[in-house]
Amino acid sequence: TGPGMALFDAIKKALGPLPIVAEDLGFITDDVHALRDGCGFPGMKILQFAFGAEGDHEFLPHMWPTTSVAYTGTHDNDTVRGWWDQAKPRERAFAGSYLACGEHDVHWAMIRACANSVANMAVYPLQDVLGLGSAHRMNVPGVLGGNWGWRFHWGMLGSEPARVLGLITAASGRGPFGLLQLP
Repeated sequence: TGPGMALFDAIKKALGPLPIVAEDLGFITDDVHALRDGCGFPGMKILQFAFGAEGDHEFLPHMWPTTSVAYTGTHDNDTVRGWWDQAKPRERAFAGSYLACGEHDVHWAMIRACANSVANMAVYPLQDVLGLGSAHRMNVPGVLGGNWGWRFHWGMLGSEPARVLGLITAASGRGPFGLLQLP
């Protein structure tokens, strides 16, 4: 069963509080949830996982606890645009309805949903901020070769993604309200 709380108590005693996020994805037992919660570590909520099931479940933003970190996706997921292109029609319809978006703005809608959630932190891979497709995916788990090759170049950014991300960040209360530049 592993060292459990004793390990994390020793780490905290030796190093002080650390910004640890529990990767509580995949097959997770009640013991793992108890350890995560006992340590006070936030868990991960991946928005791409929200639309493959029916009804309320843990990956829909309105179900997230404040002690969580919201992600549009991780290094092991496709980009939001790539996910949308590969999603089943029912998943796209659910995502489109839930997020009030379509294929051209799904990346911004997912970023906005994460930003507006109660999660205490929100993380967006740069590929999602830039609205890039599957060709820009970082990693495919279990596949040898071709992973971790994507590189950002400043010419990819432009002013629009930075402007929109600034507006979302400010409007959600995760950044300076003054970025909105309201009249």
